[in-house]
Amino acid sequence: MRSKRTSAIVLRRTNYGEADRILQLLTPDGKRSVMARSVRREKSRLAGGIELFAICEVVITDGKGDLGILTSARLAHFFKHIMQDYDRMQFAYLTIKLVSSASEMVEGSDWYDVLAETLAGLDAPSIQLSVVQTWFYLHYAALMGYELSLWHDTTGEKLLADQTYRYDAAERGLRLVGGGELTSEHIKLLRLIATRPLKVIAQIGGLNEIIKDCLLVAREHAAL
Repeated sequence: MRSKRTSAIVLRRTNYGEADRILQLLTPDGKRSVMARSVRREKSRLAGGIELFAICEVVITDGKGDLGILTSARLAHFFKHIMQDYDRMQFAYLTIKLVSSASEMVEGSDWYDVLAETLAGLDAPSIQLSVVQTWFYLHYAALMGYELSLWHDTTGEKLLADQTYRYDAAERGLRLVGGGELTSEHIKLLRLIATRPLKVIAQIGGLNEIIKDCLLVAREHAAL
């Protein structure tokens, strides 16, 4: 039987039989369901390596059909700080749920990268929760096939620094509106969040006044 070592994020754990568990894992190669035998027994060597909110290093051996057999597991990184903040923990559960569903419809290795970076951002108290949420929603929408245009408005015209805009849910884009809530500063920040890693965004100061507006746009665009 063939075995493969890979990084993985646990999406779901389902008890099976007296001591086994079926795990749904997200790997850089996509989703994989595996059987973790005897993992619920007290002395199981696998139990400590398949925590939620963690990057795991696992070895999967081919089993019958599509269900693999988990033969080895260890924690490469546990995002322990997520569990210390209720709002961050709830958002972590939401991102796992959304990525689990979305990766069924749209395959690709980017889902692993987005989820891993989101969990790392939620684990860092120095990064505002609203920044992590905005980052996730924009990248989630892009992977789902409807990236938010931050260079042109709903009519195809270039966004102008001296104009204001409003998000148009029907057109799924920014519409030119006199007195709109979105200024050039909002658009600059949205562009950065859409194209840069979270750790880079965390170094930008003065976000408090505009990040809430950006979050509202990102969430509405992601249709969540």
